[in-house]
Amino acid sequence: MFKPIKWETFPRDFLRIQIGFLLFGLAITLMIRGNLGTSAWAVLEVALAYKLGISIGAMTVAMGFFVLIGALLMREKLGWGTLANILSIGPWEDLWLSIIPSVENDLLLQTGMLLLAIFLMGLASAIYIGVDAGAGPRDSMMLAIKRTTGVSIRVARAIIEVTVVTIGWLLGGPAGIGTLVFAILVGPSVQFGFKLFNVHPHGPEALIPQAPED
Repeated sequence: MFKPIKWETFPRDFLRIQIGFLLFGLAITLMIRGNLGTSAWAVLEVALAYKLGISIGAMTVAMGFFVLIGALLMREKLGWGTLANILSIGPWEDLWLSIIPSVENDLLLQTGMLLLAIFLMGLASAIYIGVDAGAGPRDSMMLAIKRTTGVSIRVARAIIEVTVVTIGWLLGGPAGIGTLVFAILVGPSVQFGFKLFNVHPHGPEALIPQAPED
């Protein structure tokens, strides 16, 4: 079920993947603090964090393990990067959330934060996927649905994200125009990141990590 670790390159790969997760956490934080709407998973995780009275980062970790269980039950192949994803992005989020203040009533700055977040998400995705240490839990679930149902990755992703953002919105999560803008622009941003870092993802269809925040 787990991909073998390449020990000869592990220190370099670990450092590289942590840089990707750092950028993931920063991107998610910019969307949350910008108050225009976040990625689908962040909508749900922020809503649940507030409901349960825990930090957003802690909720991200908990959600990662919950989704991982589903992927394991569907016999999806994982890697050490999957666990690193779960354990790393949440703490990076909490760190950035403690540093970056919330911004309201400044549409220009809020828009800039959203667009910067999407750009950083593309870079983070390319860095993370380029390590080839296993998909994150949310991508693993997407791949498991594709493998078990035969639908395309795009359809599997759409099913998951529409479900997640709907539940998050009903629970009071930060869905907004930024959620739609993110959904439209994150693909081109990730594609740019792949080109910039010369990343060639496996399979006929590129994966676009969620947040991870992906």
